[in-house]
Amino acid sequence: MSQSSMNMNVRWLAWAGAGSLLLVPALGMQFSDEVAWSRNDFLIFAGMLLGTGLGVELFLRRSSNRAYRLAGVITLVTAFLLVWVNGAVGIIGSEQHPANLLYFGVLGVGVVGAFASRLRASGLAWTTLLLAIFQTLVAVLAFVAAWGSAAPGWPWDTLVMTLIFTVLWLGAAWLFQRAARGNMIQ
Repeated sequence: MSQSSMNMNVRWLAWAGAGSLLLVPALGMQFSDEVAWSRNDFLIFAGMLLGTGLGVELFLRRSSNRAYRLAGVITLVTAFLLVWVNGAVGIIGSEQHPANLLYFGVLGVGVVGAFASRLRASGLAWTTLLLAIFQTLVAVLAFVAAWGSAAPGWPWDTLVMTLIFTVLWLGAAWLFQRAARGNMIQ
């Protein structure tokens, strides 16, 4: 089997896997009253999966540099998870706490940085570093202002989620920097 046909098979499997994620809440609704998704919930989730999948395709087609590709996938999956976790349960207090809207500002930094850098590895390295910094700044603001302090898991839930997302952003930054040094995509 050639490398290109193997890559195509992996991509088809990835798309099928992403689509099958829509089955998880549908099945959950059959077994638990706690899972109650509306049609809009399914449409939003499908849009998130589609957008992430198309972004991954863009990174995979843009370069053959493995560090660049992996960094792009990590960045997009991290952004997807940030939206999903924030919308489902919230990072600061509950999902309804208004401070959670600040995380959309974090993602805005990523969008601006991606366009400004024209998806070049060196610019994306700085962008993902900024994402890590802004992710941490939102948590610092939450701690200082005691946002979400009424939640049962406060402050550990916010601390743990911030640590996970920050490590993912920093990992992507490191990989983009590595790709930039390889001069595959500057």
